Amino acid sequence: MNKELRSLSAEEITQLKAQDCFCENWSLVSVADSFKPERVKSTYFSGQVTLGVFEKRITFGAGLEKPAGISNATIHNCRIGNNVYIDHVKNYIANYVIEDDVVIANIDMLTVEGKSSFGNGVEVAVINEAGGREIPIYDNLSAHTAYIIALYRDRPKVVENLKKMIANYTASVTSSMGLVAKDAKITNCRIIKNVKIGPASNIEGVNRLENGSVNSCSEAPVYIGPAVLAENFIICSGSTMTDGTIICDCFIGQSCELGKQYSAENSVFFANCLGFHGEACSIFAGPYTVTHHKSTMLIAGLFSFLNAGSGTNQSNHMYKLGPVHQGIIERGSKTGSDSYLLWPAKVGAFTAVMGRHYKNSDTSDLPFSYLIEHEDESILIPGVNLRSVGTVRDARKWPKRDKRKDPIKLDSINFKLLSPWTGQKMLKGQQVLTNLKLTSGETSDYFTYKSVKIKKSSLENGIKFYKMGTDKFLGNCLIKRLKDKQPKNIGELKSALTAQTNIGTGKWLDLAGLFAPQEIVQNALNEIETGKLKTLKQIDERFKSMHDGYGEYEWAWVAGILQRQLGKAIEKITVDDIIQLIERWKSAVLKLDSMLYSDAHKEFSVSAQIGFGLDDEKSKQADFAAVSGTFEENSFVCEIEKHMAEKSKLASEIIEQMKILRE
Repeated sequence: MNKELRSLSAEEITQLKAQDCFCENWSLVSVADSFKPERVKSTYFSGQVTLGVFEKRITFGAGLEKPAGISNATIHNCRIGNNVYIDHVKNYIANYVIEDDVVIANIDMLTVEGKSSFGNGVEVAVINEAGGREIPIYDNLSAHTAYIIALYRDRPKVVENLKKMIANYTASVTSSMGLVAKDAKITNCRIIKNVKIGPASNIEGVNRLENGSVNSCSEAPVYIGPAVLAENFIICSGSTMTDGTIICDCFIGQSCELGKQYSAENSVFFANCLGFHGEACSIFAGPYTVTHHKSTMLIAGLFSFLNAGSGTNQSNHMYKLGPVHQGIIERGSKTGSDSYLLWPAKVGAFTAVMGRHYKNSDTSDLPFSYLIEHEDESILIPGVNLRSVGTVRDARKWPKRDKRKDPIKLDSINFKLLSPWTGQKMLKGQQVLTNLKLTSGETSDYFTYKSVKIKKSSLENGIKFYKMGTDKFLGNCLIKRLKDKQPKNIGELKSALTAQTNIGTGKWLDLAGLFAPQEIVQNALNEIETGKLKTLKQIDERFKSMHDGYGEYEWAWVAGILQRQLGKAIEKITVDDIIQLIERWKSAVLKLDSMLYSDAHKEFSVSAQIGFGLDDEKSKQADFAAVSGTFEENSFVCEIEKHMAEKSKLASEIIEQMKILRE
């Protein structure tokens, strides 16, 4: 933008008039010192207007270039920077700061009417459609701040103080002037009203954008495409919204993608969410909430790392007191085609939901399970997902699919499949299943737990799965610790095993993608409550600090569990104890890998080849191999085989190192 401005000369005014430009009071038009009037044609000016220098040529694609400048437009009360291209504005552009190198072509209207906060401060009724968990959205909202506001209503002072901070931020960005930032493009659009448009945004063919912020940046531009209709919204860097998407009262986080007629209202979506075809109403979509299918509706729930299958649906209305019910599907879960859940319900982490479930179940203490329907009953198969290829594949693909390129990441995401959060659940799962077996008796064929049925064999296998999963996680952490610290004697070994902090030994939480010890979260809440944490920036820094400290907090939890399992303190742990733990780890890893190997083999079975080799039976296997490859050459299968060999070797090496310490 130009800092040094001057009035138009009489010659320039004469030339502008000759080029079909009009202004009732030319003294209100200021220009950059090097302004040349030949690039401004057929334009009506009113109000305070400033114009930059138009000297470059603008590239439009397909090799087309046009000179920067303004033509066929009505401009009211705008500040226009250098080398802007504006053409064919059917109605008007009013009350905007338009920065350098912006393109605005073939639009109906771009205006700010009155004062606007550009979507900041809009209250979004998440999780409970009837209200009570509203989140006031703002430009830099993280999943973790939103989680606190929505779900810690038992701490009213915390929520009140957070809302005050957001209200102060909203007031600071409220203005009667809008912004189209540097390098933004707005083409072939209809109505854009009270919208702040960030750098490098690309907005084309939209029907209507009203009261929102497009928080693009040059490293991660935002694209909003044809037939989009958005009202009361914030869309963050790297995100895409296109193909007839309709949103109202929504926050769209970093690198999300909504398209193919997706619709959402009163919902928040955080990093890397994906929504095609379906519908969302009052949902809290934590990172990596994904739905691809038509007839898929997510309503009144908390989700993260969810893959929602076609026809997924939930009910939150009993036709009594209104849509007051809500549900939680913990991280990493999947819903199968035509799955249904009656809210209120809570689904444990990394659970596959198949079929229709009409009872208000709670499986949160039994993660890594299958929840299936059989004869109108909800049947739970606990722990079985620990041996599923799909679970491991999902955990590996999430970090690879992190599309965020913005140097500032709003969400602090922990991608770990096994963590103190899932570890505590597996330990609790063992306890729940063991107690269930003791209280119901050995002769029971089925056990009932919180509105689900568990078959006897599934219960016994679940205990084994959870033990293997726990041994694997504890061993992973122990071996990493030993490799990092490289102890050379017994003293150094005990020092290496000693936690550097007491934080993390208790309960852990998942704050919509962020794993953190409950005590450190409670400390932060106390400081928000008392005013010690008094700015949104300080709170974001605290969440980042929790994320950065994960490694030491994790080891504090693991060290506590190992001491409990061995029945002795760190200073009394022997080399033989360590060798025993490593042997348990090796056994768990190899058993689970063998199960993964067998699970992968099912994808190459005879039944998997149905539909291949259509002409005759002989060609079936060859056709299948040509399309899907062979089991022996499959990359994931090869990875499992390599993993088993590496871990066996690693266990042997560490054990030998421990034996040397003993000597």
